Amino acid sequence: MEQLTDLKAILHSKRANIFYLEKCRVMQKDGRVLYLTEAKDQNYYWNIPIANTTVILLGTGTSITQAAMRMLASAGVLVGFCGGGGTPLFSGSEIEWLNPQNEYRPTEYVQGWVNFWFDDSKRLAVAKAFQHARLEFIQKTWNKDRDLKAENFFIDDALIASALSNYSRGIDSAEKSGDLMQREALMTKQLYRYAAKLTQQTDFTRDHQSTDIANGFLNHGNYLAYGLAATTLWVLGIPHGFAVMHGKTRRGALVFDVADLIKDAIVLPWAFICAKEKMTESEFRQQILQKFTEHKALDFMFDQVKEQSLRGDWS
Repeated sequence: MEQLTDLKAILHSKRANIFYLEKCRVMQKDGRVLYLTEAKDQNYYWNIPIANTTVILLGTGTSITQAAMRMLASAGVLVGFCGGGGTPLFSGSEIEWLNPQNEYRPTEYVQGWVNFWFDDSKRLAVAKAFQHARLEFIQKTWNKDRDLKAENFFIDDALIASALSNYSRGIDSAEKSGDLMQREALMTKQLYRYAAKLTQQTDFTRDHQSTDIANGFLNHGNYLAYGLAATTLWVLGIPHGFAVMHGKTRRGALVFDVADLIKDAIVLPWAFICAKEKMTESEFRQQILQKFTEHKALDFMFDQVKEQSLRGDWS
């Protein structure tokens, strides 16, 4: 038991690593989780620091042993099987993860969540709070990120300021989640248009099935954000089906709601910048993970979900 306790020494909100693996075998060896790559003349073993890892995505040509899954579960690492390049997750149209089976997670957050969730007006209030937090995170991130400024992404640009201001007013006036989603879609399109113009990709159209680099990087980065969101919800013990904005009929919809808190601030601009630079998927992934850590994206997700779970100001 002492060893399992040691594995959990790093809080999930402070963990730094997300792994995407392909063409390898993941196994347990000498009390560690390793992945094995096979070369022509010899094999190579690489250690996975599971106590500092949030998510592992297993891509093309991977396998994993039961012993490795047991150790990953003991450390609270989420695992997902996916296609090449990190997308899509292989679970139909839903976002699903292999969650560790741990019944000692806190109950206060799920109890607080269901306390409001069955009331339409309260659920809408939480959705609005999430969207205001999303705007604040965009403003904070773009304002302090020197690398973004070097790429001419400025939060006080007239087009961006107008888009965010209009959406902020639209959030407050929305009468149902459908209204909120329509206004959110308009705001996101404006951000796409702004980013595409800055990076000389003026013919860009958002298409999840498209094979162009920018769309591919957006899909890839979004799935990394989904991994952080799924980790947040698992740690706090809140089922993915209790969505506040994306609808009650999608079993993984709350993952989308929570991921939206940070996607536009980090994934969106860097997908376009990295596409302009013609980076590889691996280089893009490292850039996104670095920015997640730099701007404490996982901390922000935890703070927002915990705050809404325990808000209690429904009078």
